[in-house]
Amino acid sequence: MSSRIISVDPFDMVVFGATGDLAARKLMPALFRRDVAGQIPAEARIIGCSRRAVDGDAYLDWVKASLRQHVPEEELTGENLDRFLSRLAHVTLDAGSDAGWPELAGLLAQHPERIRAFYLAVGPDLFGTICERIGRHGLVTPRARVVVEKPVGKSGDSADAVNAAVGKVFEERQIF
Repeated sequence: MSSRIISVDPFDMVVFGATGDLAARKLMPALFRRDVAGQIPAEARIIGCSRRAVDGDAYLDWVKASLRQHVPEEELTGENLDRFLSRLAHVTLDAGSDAGWPELAGLLAQHPERIRAFYLAVGPDLFGTICERIGRHGLVTPRARVVVEKPVGKSGDSADAVNAAVGKVFEERQIF
């Protein structure tokens, strides 16, 4: 069976919770493998957002350590690793305040035409708060999408509340 590469438009992926366990164990290794497979356009960027106050170099070191722990060493060639790391940036921000959001907005404003994929690798109690801030800071474009991790809530009522909060900012077609 042969695989087929489907080209995608350049994008900016914003990962909230970018220094958490999900990012370390699953997201960064998966994105690295997609990059190695040629499935990420050369212009694409991955912007990690977290409360952890780290500069760009410290974030790259954290990602390298995560990849070394969760990706076989033979896949981590210098060229592949360097290319992937060159896509990454980190913004320290607080989901519950405006701290860091102008920096994220500035990065995204560099390429307003791109697809924006906001990946919420955080607990469901932060989904609404983060989406509200994304909307407040004018980061939603017609080409924006939001990806929420399951579980969406702890009960039917909390799931309904999360859906309503996310739906205030994003149209149904933009929610994954």
